[in-house]
Amino acid sequence: MRAIISVSNKEGVADFARGLTRLGFEIFSTGGTKKAIAEVGVPVKSISEITGFPEILDGRVKTLHPMVHGGLLARRDIPAHMAELKKNKIEPIDLVAVNLYPFVQTVAKEGVTLEEALENIDIGGPTMLRAAAKNFPGVIVVVDPADYAIILEKLGRGALPLEERKRLSQKAFQHVAMYDTAIAQYLRQGEEGFPDDMTIAMKKRYGLRYGENPHQTAAFYAEQVVGGSRDTGITFAEQLHGKELSYNNILDADAAWGAVIDFAAPTVAVIKHTNPCGLASHDNLAEAYRRALSGDPVAAFGGIVAVNRAVDRETAAEIYKTFYEIVIAPEYEAKALEVLKRKKDIRILKAALPPSYGVSHEGYLDIRQKGHQNIKSGAAAVLWRFP
Repeated sequence: MRAIISVSNKEGVADFARGLTRLGFEIFSTGGTKKAIAEVGVPVKSISEITGFPEILDGRVKTLHPMVHGGLLARRDIPAHMAELKKNKIEPIDLVAVNLYPFVQTVAKEGVTLEEALENIDIGGPTMLRAAAKNFPGVIVVVDPADYAIILEKLGRGALPLEERKRLSQKAFQHVAMYDTAIAQYLRQGEEGFPDDMTIAMKKRYGLRYGENPHQTAAFYAEQVVGGSRDTGITFAEQLHGKELSYNNILDADAAWGAVIDFAAPTVAVIKHTNPCGLASHDNLAEAYRRALSGDPVAAFGGIVAVNRAVDRETAAEIYKTFYEIVIAPEYEAKALEVLKRKKDIRILKAALPPSYGVSHEGYLDIRQKGHQNIKSGAAAVLWRFP
């Protein structure tokens, strides 16, 4: 059995290669991955021993070869395919473990040049992944180090079931799709108008207790952002106290946070069902809260309070007087947290302010789903650009 291992994320790769070797796999690799495997004493050969051809063009071409892709794409259940491999002296490849050049991390660096970005576009990796994933009944494809242990464990018991191979294939295609989306996003930066075709890459943040209603399941996803970090707001908020968030909690908290970050001055927003009950700015934060609450103190009950400054004890004491589902702010004084945490059910969120909050950011796209997904028409979305 043969395996090709060539990974950007080298977490656990040496142990994975060692485990495959014990199961009888012959390991082939490239560059830094080959070095990492060899350093722990695991036998590993260069990919050029499969291709019979050296790496060329500064490593741009190393796995793009019929000796590799023939071994990946041949159907094991079609005798003619296997006969063709034998005729051309190509051996099957049974496992591919690849994750791709760190394109997103590279273009997020300040001052990165177009040349640097282009050099971090992986070509051979996605091609091998797609080939292996297409032929998953005969080839195991691995993109996630979290899958190494379960693969070794199941192979050690005899075989990897077809359903498991299919799951790994889906992950591989999704991995490549996320990667291609990031490249397209990067190359689209600075373009005006709206593209005719667009994909959005999302990563799961965590599961939710339920959806809009208790009988619905739900999960929270964050958009993969290219060309800068947006690890701010509700998406990456830290929960300091209270029960898990629900779909409605996130929806309302996002509306509240979106209101206060539009203001540079100390500002408080009180939101109920995504609608403002009150909003006020004042140099004294407690006074800003009192004025925001006065907008509709009845509707405020069970709502969300968002503050664009660190919450002090005086402001916390005022908030404590009314029942709220959530308080969200960029920071809390220790004594303010002591006051708020006396309420068992309140959720306290800490969220980073976006860069230059209080200022509109050119090029920001707001994406909203329009209608509900169904089997005939799918879902639609409405996009608009700020400002």
